[in-house]
Amino acid sequence: MKTLKLTLAALTVAATGAVAGEGAKMNDLEIAHTAYTAGQLDIRYAHLALAVSENDAVRQFAETMIRDHSAVNQQAGALIAELNVTPQDNDLSRALVAGAAAKRAELIALSGNDFDCAYAQNELGYHQVVNKTVEGQFIPWATVEPLKALLSEALVTFKAHEKHAEHMVAGLTCDG
Repeated sequence: MKTLKLTLAALTVAATGAVAGEGAKMNDLEIAHTAYTAGQLDIRYAHLALAVSENDAVRQFAETMIRDHSAVNQQAGALIAELNVTPQDNDLSRALVAGAAAKRAELIALSGNDFDCAYAQNELGYHQVVNKTVEGQFIPWATVEPLKALLSEALVTFKAHEKHAEHMVAGLTCDG
């Protein structure tokens, strides 16, 4: 849980501009890269869940994450190709990758219900913060209409993921 909090703190701080510079907003290319990175990381978490978990609810959720985040990332890739631009790596995307590596290391050390609970709680927290960031910063900051539309459409799906994660957490017997 500590790594999740650090990752979420990095996401919150970076998205509000504190990492990029006081009051600085991310540009469209940074937003696109960060959103794509967040999706890729969630896909990696889901593949790990499929490799480790034997819980049907956890496995179903993981399959949904792979399907939905892959679809959104494919749409993002098509938009990038259509606009002929190159997304920009940034402090936030790098913080997400570093935090995810630490979280994966924690998850890999777990098994059974301990893994299922840690994965489910991570997914819930991850979606809560990512959704807040997409809705509160990325969509308002986006200046390219097709990017704004893609983020808005994806947010509907990601909010459904958050609700699904809430139900998954509630259905597990987790300590603390």
